[in-house]
Amino acid sequence: MKKAPSYETQDLREFARVLRGRRTVDQYIQTPVPDELVREAIEAATWAPNHYVSEPWRFIQPGAKTIARIVDLCAEIVGAEKGAELAEHKRKTWSAKPGWLVVTCRHDADALREREDYAACCAAVQNFMLYLWKAGVGSKWTTGPITRDPRFFDIIGQDDSDVFVVGMLWFGYPKITPTQSRTAVDDKLTRLP
Repeated sequence: MKKAPSYETQDLREFARVLRGRRTVDQYIQTPVPDELVREAIEAATWAPNHYVSEPWRFIQPGAKTIARIVDLCAEIVGAEKGAELAEHKRKTWSAKPGWLVVTCRHDADALREREDYAACCAAVQNFMLYLWKAGVGSKWTTGPITRDPRFFDIIGQDDSDVFVVGMLWFGYPKITPTQSRTAVDDKLTRLP
């Protein structure tokens, strides 16, 4: 008779530590993250579960010129809605993000398929962030109004009738790692007979 495997292993505890330890990081030191590490994290992202192995995600890594255009657009959008002072604050904080990645998902005429593809892309983003976190790199996933602006799609060279933005990801070595807590599992779990 085969014995059930033990779930009390060091590897499993380490994996849980990484999962529980990951934080959204908003402030970074300016040391660049090696390109090879970013490529490895993207490769890890592509192992997310996805319906029929559709691999609906696409990754866009903007360079300095494209980032400058994105930052300008952000300042323009914020300035029009909330004034010049906040626009300059956004310009300063966004310009300080050392690593950038945009994740897109293709549109699908089938609403259910599109929802499944979006869920797969979200799992891919989580894989990307966890891989980087294990390597000591923090990240932030943002989906602000800029990611839905047609001008943003022009900047990243995409057609918004073909794809939508799942998220814009910033990453780098954390300057500050925030603390975090979660509610107890019993507060979120319903067991049915």
